Amino acid sequence: MEERWYAVYTKPRWEKKVSESLNLKKIQSYCPLKKVIRQWSDRKKLLYEPLFTSYVFVHVSDKNIREVKEVDGVINLVHWLGKPAVIKDEEIEAIRTFLNEHSNVQLEKVEVAINDAVKVARGFLQDREGTVVAIKNNTVRVALPSLGYVMYADLEKSSITKLPS
Repeated sequence: MEERWYAVYTKPRWEKKVSESLNLKKIQSYCPLKKVIRQWSDRKKLLYEPLFTSYVFVHVSDKNIREVKEVDGVINLVHWLGKPAVIKDEEIEAIRTFLNEHSNVQLEKVEVAINDAVKVARGFLQDREGTVVAIKNNTVRVALPSLGYVMYADLEKSSITKLPS
C-alpha cells in the first residue's frame, strides 16, 4: 500500500504529545513548529509552538489509519468529501522549507479564491507555480489550498512573474 500524508485533528494543545506518541509507534508524523519569543516580567524565552493548532500530519498507508486513530489525543483524521483528506507531498515540503527559511511565520485562515497564476522567479520557492491570494506592500501570500490556510512572508514583488493566461 502506498503511504500518503494525512492531517490528524488533535485535542487542543496536544499536538506535540500526539506527534511524539506516533513516532514512538513508528508512525511517521510531522508537527510543524514556529519559533515564538515569549516575554515574562523577568525574562524572555524562545519557544517552539505548533504552527497549525490542533493538527499533526502523518505519513501512513490506508491500512495504518486505524492505528493512528487509536493514539491518545487524536480525535480523528481531517475528512474531505467523506474520505480522509490527502495532503500533497509538495505541500508538506513547502511547509518545511518555509519554516526553515523564515523565522516569524504566521497563519491566516482564509477561503482561497482563484486569482492570477504566478511563477516565483527567485528565492526558496523558485520555479514554483501557484495562485496569488493577496499582495500587500512587499508581502506575498502563498496558498496551500488543500490545507485551507495561507502562509505568508515578506518577499519582494520583483521575485514573482505573472504567467500568461
